[in-house]
Order: sequence, then structure tokens, then C-alpha cells
Amino acid sequence: MHGLEPPSPWVQRWSHLVPADGSVLDVACGQGRHMRWFAGRGHSVTGIDRSPEAIGAVSGIGRAVLADIENGPWPLAGETFDAVVVTNYLWRRLLPTLTDSVAEGGALIYETFAAGNETVGKPSRPDFLLQPGELLQACTDLRVIAYEDGFLDNPERFVQRVVAVRKRPADGAQPQRHRLGAAG
Repeated sequence: MHGLEPPSPWVQRWSHLVPADGSVLDVACGQGRHMRWFAGRGHSVTGIDRSPEAIGAVSGIGRAVLADIENGPWPLAGETFDAVVVTNYLWRRLLPTLTDSVAEGGALIYETFAAGNETVGKPSRPDFLLQPGELLQACTDLRVIAYEDGFLDNPERFVQRVVAVRKRPADGAQPQRHRLGAAG
């Protein structure tokens, strides 16, 4: 079960896009590494996972939701979050629900395995590997700030990752500025 390792560098890099004091949803939260990261930055956090052990581990960090999001209804229907964070998880039918769960001015921070990973390890089933450009296609209603699709070392893996934001109502003629760079 993931969650005991440090937060993903991708999540850390883009966490500055989450509005101050904003709410964060960690999907397939495992042991809560990203819940801990965002709670430590002053955000209210919600974690969702199908594992009772995972939910038990994160219940003291924030709101913990036990749900089988692959075989049951989405338990957070109608709720939106200032950030939706997903790492090392893919259930394609859920992609529209996840993007719809991003609030105005909020961000989707997503990173998971991609096609090619079957050559270096697990997961290796096509059901769990994104195809080229698949995350971009999922984000058509959001503004993509960054996207990567490639190979990483240590451990060796093929990944696809995106950070995208939902526009908020225009504040005058000034364009929104989404700083590119490391989280501060």
C-alpha cells in the first residue's frame, strides 16, 4: 500500500496552484502521503480509498471516505475541491467525475503509469496504463498548465502526468497567472 513514502515530486512541484486554505481530495489515498503533505500546508483534506486499513490510517489527518469507487456510486457527488490529487491510480470511467470535482480556480494534479511500463515492471496490464495523450483528452474542460509523458529512473517507470486548472470567473481584463516552478 502506497503512502509511507515522501509525497510525489510532481505533487510537491504544483501544490502552489492550490488556493490558500483550499480543500484537497486525495483519490486512492493509501496511507495518506499526499493528505499529510497538504494538511501540513494548512489545507483541509479528504481521502478516499476502498481499503479499510488505508482509511483507518488517514482518519486522523482529515475526512476519510471508505468507498469502492470502481464498483459503486461516486460517494462525493455534487462536491467540488480546490485540488483533486491522483497518483498511481487509473480507473478510466472515473476521469470525467474527477475533472468535474475540480472547483472554479482549483487544480487537478494527476500522475500515473503509462504505456511502456509493461517493459520494466508492474503495472503491466493495459487497463492500468495510460495511452499517449490520454490525460490531455481527459482535461478538455480545464486549462492544462503542465503535461509530461515519458520515462523516469529510480525506480524505472513510464508515467504520464498533468496539472490543469479550472477557470474562475474573469477578474477584469487581467489574465490569471499560473506560476511555473517548484512549490514554495
